[in-house]
Amino acid sequence: MNTEVTTPKKIIPIVPVEADEELISLYAAHEKIYPRSVAGFFSNWRWGMVFLTQLVFYGMPWIEWGQRQAILFDLGSRRFYIFGLVLYPQDFIYLTGILVISALSLFLFTAVAGRLWCGYACPQTVYTEIFLWIEKKVEGDRSARMRRDGQALSLDKVWRKAAKHFLWLAVALWTGFTFVGYFTPIKELGVEFLHMSMSSWEVFWTFFYGFATYGNAGFMREQVCKHMCPYARFQSAMFDKDTLIVTYDAERGEPRGARSRKADAKALNLGACIDCTLCVQVCPTGIDIRKGLQYECIGCGACADVCDTVMDKMGYERGLVKYTTENAMKNKWTTAQTWRHVFRPRILIYTTVLLGIVIAMLVSLTMRTPFKVNVVRDRGVMARIVSGGKIENVYQLQVMNATEATQNYKITVTGLPGLTVTSDNVVMVESTQARRLAVRVQAPFEAATPGPHPIQFEINSLDSPGQLSEKSVFLIPK
Repeated sequence: MNTEVTTPKKIIPIVPVEADEELISLYAAHEKIYPRSVAGFFSNWRWGMVFLTQLVFYGMPWIEWGQRQAILFDLGSRRFYIFGLVLYPQDFIYLTGILVISALSLFLFTAVAGRLWCGYACPQTVYTEIFLWIEKKVEGDRSARMRRDGQALSLDKVWRKAAKHFLWLAVALWTGFTFVGYFTPIKELGVEFLHMSMSSWEVFWTFFYGFATYGNAGFMREQVCKHMCPYARFQSAMFDKDTLIVTYDAERGEPRGARSRKADAKALNLGACIDCTLCVQVCPTGIDIRKGLQYECIGCGACADVCDTVMDKMGYERGLVKYTTENAMKNKWTTAQTWRHVFRPRILIYTTVLLGIVIAMLVSLTMRTPFKVNVVRDRGVMARIVSGGKIENVYQLQVMNATEATQNYKITVTGLPGLTVTSDNVVMVESTQARRLAVRVQAPFEAATPGPHPIQFEINSLDSPGQLSEKSVFLIPK
C-alpha cells in the first residue's frame, strides 16, 4: 500500500510596518548646479583658453596648404596630412610619440599645478563654459535661472528654454560637423551637406559627436568630471605637498562669520571669511573649497577670483583662497620660496624627459626619408637561366612617394659580382602615390655557388635628397 507523506507548510509571520519607519536611500538625489558668473584673473585665463582652443578647432580645417586642406586625416586613402607633412600607416611610431608626449605633459602639469588641463583646456570645461554663457544670455543670471526653473510653465519660460536649446543644438551640430571635417575635406563636406548627399558614416559621426557635446555640456556637466572622468580618480597619485592647488587658508579664515564692513573682526573673534558662500556658488562642480582639497575640484580658480572680490569689498588682504602648496601654507613661505620648491627634482626630470622626446621626434621628422620601398622576391617566377648563360630572378618592388610632388627613383642592386638590373631601373611615382613594379635582376652563372645569396637594393631619389636600402635574396639554381 502506498503511503503519501506530506510536510507541514512553513508559516511566515507578517510583521507590521511601524508608522514612524523611514526608507533611507543609499544614493543622494542629484541637485542641479547653477554656477554664478565670476570675473577675475583666473576667469580671464579660462576664457582666453576657450577662445584659443575653439579658434584652433573650428578654424584649422578651413586653412589650405597648397591645393589641399592643411590638416586632414584621410582614412580612405590611409594618409595623414599635417601641413607639409604626409604620414602613412607605416609612420605609426610618430603617433606613439605624440601619445607619450601628451601623457608626460599631463604628468608634468599635474605635478606643477594640479588639474590645469581640467580647469582650462579640457573640452568638457570649454564647452560647458560656452553653454553656460548661452544660458546666461538667454535666461539671465543665476538667481533668474533658479527662479524661473521653480515657476510653472509660462510663455516666457517656454520661449527662453526653446531658444536656449536651439542655440545649444546649433553649436553642438557645428562642432560635430567640424570634427568630421578633419576626416573629410570640410569644403567637400559642406557641398555634400547642401546637396543632402553626405555618406551614412559622415551623418552618423556628425550627429554622434554633436549629441555628445549637447548632452555633456548642456546636461551632464559636472557629473562627467565627478563620475565619468578617470583622471579625477588617479590625480592624487601625481600630487605631493609641493603641488600648486586651489587652497583655502583656514588659519586666516576661521572662525568664519557674517559681519558688516565696518565691524572689527578681531573684536568679534572672527576670521577673514565672512561666510558669504560665494565660493560655493561660483564652483562649476558645486563643492565647498573651505572643506579642503576634494577630487571634484577641477582647479579652475573661480573660487579664488570671487573671494578676492569679497576681500576687496571688505578691505581685507587678498589670498584667502589662492593657488599655493601644502608646504607653503604650513611653513608660511613667501611667493619666491614657494616657486623654488615647486621646481623640485621630480619636475626637472619630467621636463628633461619631455624635452628629450620632443627633440628626438623633431629630429626624426627632419631626417625622415620622403619615400618608402618594399622588396619581395616574386614567388610566382622561379630563378631561371636566360640567354647569355645568366641567372635571372624577378622581384616585386613597391615604391611609395611621401612627398606632394612627382618623383623619379633610380634602382640599383649590389651583393654579387656582375649583378645588374635588366628591366627599367628608373621609376616615376606621382605625388603621395605608390607604384608596384616587377624588377628583373641578372647575374653571371659563375658569380656564386648554387643556393641563396644575400643582395641589397639601393633606391635613390633623382629629384630630392633621399636614399633607401632594402635586403633580399638572389637564388642560383643547382
